[in-house]
Formats: sequence, C-alpha cells, structure tokens
Amino acid sequence: MTRVALYARYSSDNQREASIDDQFRICREHARREKWKVVGAYKDAGISGASMILRPGIQTLLQDAQAGRFDIVLAEALDRVSRDQADVATLFKHLKFAGVPIVTLAEGEISELHVGLKGTMNALFLKDLAAKTHRGLRGRVEDGKSGGGLCYGYRVVRQSGLEPAALCQRPVHRQARLAP
Repeated sequence: MTRVALYARYSSDNQREASIDDQFRICREHARREKWKVVGAYKDAGISGASMILRPGIQTLLQDAQAGRFDIVLAEALDRVSRDQADVATLFKHLKFAGVPIVTLAEGEISELHVGLKGTMNALFLKDLAAKTHRGLRGRVEDGKSGGGLCYGYRVVRQSGLEPAALCQRPVHRQARLAP
C-alpha cells in the first residue's frame, strides 16, 4: 500500500486554523479514493508561503521523506507547499532525490514544468499582493485611519464618555491657561 504524507498551510492571522483541517480533510478523502495509507500530516499555521526556511512543518516533512517514512507528499495545491519559486524547486529536487513525488489535488503529480510555471505565477501573485496591500494601507492613512495594528497595550475606545462640545472646549481651556 502506498504511504502518503499530507501537508497543509495557511499564511496569516486573517485566515483560520480550520483552513488546515479543511485541507487535511479533502486530502484524506483523495487518499482514501486512491487507497493510499496516510502515515503523516505536516502543517505550518499562520506562516507565509514566501519562504520555507522558517517553516518547521515543511522542514520535518523533508527530513522524514529523506528517511523513507512515506512514498508521496499530498497537498491541496502547489501554493500551499510554497509560493516561492526557488523554494518549490529546491523542495522538488530534494524530494525527487528521495524518490518521493509531490501530488496536489489542483495540479496532480508535480513535474519540472509545474515547478517552473506555477512558481513564476505564484511569484507574480506575491508581487501583486504586496502592491495591493501597500496601496490599501496608503489609502487608509490618507483617509486618516490607522495604517497598521494597535500598539502593544492600547485598545480602541469607541466612545469617550464626553459630549462633542466638551471635546472641542478642552483645547480652548488649555490654550487659555497657557496665555500670559
């Protein structure tokens, strides 16, 4: 029976832990249909797909593949493995050397062509996402809103408890006290 390792990832705090559970669920369903035995599940939660260096799940998966613990790596899509073209190529090369193919539900078995084309597309996606994020933050700042999160220890207070007139009068009184 073919032994399969599952890999799942989500990239930011804006996504949710259930995303990994959903990825594992659909991968397990696929493995069941193929009559593959799931022998491992590796994940990286809340970690960007831009680099594999800081992802413990993918590092452990690579070590276990080199140790011969499974025959196939199964993921939802290649961008769940990594969006960085060099990282995808490096992982593909190491897994190929270990005799372990990458199979995704979206693309099927990954080949050199997938690595090149999808890697380029994912790199362009990251560049576009960065530009859109920067544009959105700039728009928020130009609208007088916060361009980032709260400083540590601060919280949002929606109502100050003061009437609008009191908010306007306070600076006037301060100026009056400072006048000679």
